[in-house]
Amino acid sequence: MPKAYWISAYQAIHDDAALQAYAQLAGPALTAAGGRLLARGLPAAVKEQGKVIRTVVFEFDSVQSALDAYASPGYKKALDALGPNAAIRDIRIIEGV
Repeated sequence: MPKAYWISAYQAIHDDAALQAYAQLAGPALTAAGGRLLARGLPAAVKEQGKVIRTVVFEFDSVQSALDAYASPGYKKALDALGPNAAIRDIRIIEGV
């Protein structure tokens, strides 16, 4: 079964404190659900139409395990800490090749 990758790209961050609270809960929740943090931060280089935005990448054993992590109670607590207006972001879960 192919691995899966959870990619979070932050277009805007409006509340740094809420993002910190989210990160303190989200990392452990995703790790507890089987995720492995691969990368986090600003890009070292941006090419073509890319933007310098915070990006986070987790690896999971499958798409289903990533989806289950998103639906987990621990991650729900992280989302509650982030709130609806603290950040504008895009989360993608893609299957590895």
